[in-house]
Amino acid sequence: MLLINLVKLFISFLKVGSFSFGGAYSLLPLIEREAVTNNHWLTHDEFLKVLGMVEVFPGAISIKYATYIGYKVAGVLGVVFANLGNLVMPAAIIMIAAHFYGVYEKNEIVMKAFRGIKYAVIGLVAALIYQYGARNLEELKGAFIIALGFLLVLLFKLHPAYVVIISAILAIIIL
Repeated sequence: MLLINLVKLFISFLKVGSFSFGGAYSLLPLIEREAVTNNHWLTHDEFLKVLGMVEVFPGAISIKYATYIGYKVAGVLGVVFANLGNLVMPAAIIMIAAHFYGVYEKNEIVMKAFRGIKYAVIGLVAALIYQYGARNLEELKGAFIIALGFLLVLLFKLHPAYVVIISAILAIIIL
């Protein structure tokens, strides 16, 4: 059973690492599909709670999710397998891209493809915002914290880390 879980962790995070164009929040739908929908390692609520937790700590979101889920599913070995799966494809792609960058950096087809990926990432992030915003707007106090966070970043250009800290303190007080 442990070996099966380790292989599932590796393959699931190999998928995440292979398709996480745009980084950070663009890969959350992929992680959610693998962790919640496909493998039932987390519930939707736990996924959101872990998202809040991983925002507090430094580092890449996919690594923090791989670490949390890997540990939950198979302990320290799960952490190793999930993170290896997460890192294999991006590392291989970066090494290959670094080798060929000079040849294709001005190729119009390549540049158009990357612009298309950028727009798809914007769509993924917008869908994620809608999906999680709709779940959390039911409570007026939660909606207030969402709006405050949005305004602090958009209008006051406050660093996201400060917004997270302010939101946590505010949540302790009002929720």
